[in-house]
Amino acid sequence: MTLTMYQSLNEVPAGRRCVALGTFDGVHRGHHAVIHAAVEMATRLDAIPCAATFHPRPVTLLRPGTPADTLAGVTQRVRLLGEAGVEEVALLRFTPAVAALTAEEFVDHVLIDQLGAVGVAVGEDFRFGHDRTGTVDVLRALCEARGVEVIAIQLVDEDGEKISSSRIRRLIADGDVVHAALLLGRLPSVEGAVIHGDHRGREIGFPTANLSLVPGQQVPAEGVYAGWALLPPGERRYRAAVSIGRNPHFGDVRDLRVEAHLLDYEGDEIYGTPIRLEFVQRLRGQEVYESLDALIEQIQRDVDDVRVIATEITG
Repeated sequence: MTLTMYQSLNEVPAGRRCVALGTFDGVHRGHHAVIHAAVEMATRLDAIPCAATFHPRPVTLLRPGTPADTLAGVTQRVRLLGEAGVEEVALLRFTPAVAALTAEEFVDHVLIDQLGAVGVAVGEDFRFGHDRTGTVDVLRALCEARGVEVIAIQLVDEDGEKISSSRIRRLIADGDVVHAALLLGRLPSVEGAVIHGDHRGREIGFPTANLSLVPGQQVPAEGVYAGWALLPPGERRYRAAVSIGRNPHFGDVRDLRVEAHLLDYEGDEIYGTPIRLEFVQRLRGQEVYESLDALIEQIQRDVDDVRVIATEITG
């Protein structure tokens, strides 16, 4: 199945669609329930299964000063939505003009006129329209009066608490990538391109790929992680020891750095190559060592741990 992406609603051609509607930051397990409902409805109503995803996150416009970091950038979010089963993804640009639409205007102009919705799936806490006055009950009343079916999905629960993007962001910010992965239904990750660093890793026998991150991604807490590095073509996978921090042992780095030592990589130089890092488990915090030899010994222990942990987690 080929996934089609529309950069704006103006690009969406006429057609009958069942729309999974939301921000879908991270496309976590709760989002999957909404998407699957839209896909099943599309089969029943002979329509196209489509996801309409708000970008940027509405909260960043509605609550100025809110961090704009997301669990998945637009490119990754589109890919994940396609993997969840939709055939089309439409970016719903959240602008002041969209925020000002009444609930009725949103249904008429966005869902029906531009998306051709014959069915809509949302989470039970979905709010829309000016000042977020549109509830699921309002959505259902407006849509059903226009012949559009609405399905509201009960929020998915884990450990007595609802799965939400904000909950997952807090876990990742704390370095708890294991629990975050449970809620996401996949390993948390960041994406970027490989750039030149200080080459210190190469000098001590552990060359690293330094990342220039795609802006706006949720980066885990500083520390050293066991994970995977995925490289094109075909997303070749390598176990990776990933360091996030400011290299405190050397004390001359001000900006946060994300760098990965790829285990058993024997290919060509990869500067400029896009790379995705997936986080399996946090091994330790960033530390200052009494000597360079002590640092090298610790990195070797980290690499040994990565071999065991990455193998155990992925089977």
